[in-house]
Amino acid sequence: MELIETQAEFDKVIQSENPVIIKFFANWCPDCRVFDMFSDQVIPKFKNYNWYEVNVDQIEGIAQKYDVMGIPSVLIFQNGEKLAHQHSAYTKSPEEVTEFLEQQLG
Repeated sequence: MELIETQAEFDKVIQSENPVIIKFFANWCPDCRVFDMFSDQVIPKFKNYNWYEVNVDQIEGIAQKYDVMGIPSVLIFQNGEKLAHQHSAYTKSPEEVTEFLEQQLG
């Protein structure tokens, strides 16, 4: 998972013609650490997509701009548009994240 460190970098990544998966997180977030522990079970199943992560404390206002009210959250973007958003309440297990991505990406 590649870290996006600036708003400009984020804006470029989400312009992809193919869907991109972006995890919103923060270093202080215990649930984000849990996500990191199981992400290696999920990412290989969706290896055809580019995965990124954004530290909500590093890019000011990005969480608010995309309605990320809890972390970790998983968002899918394509052609500059947010296609799907899995809120933090539903990102507690590899099964939940996998099911979301299967529903959204096929």
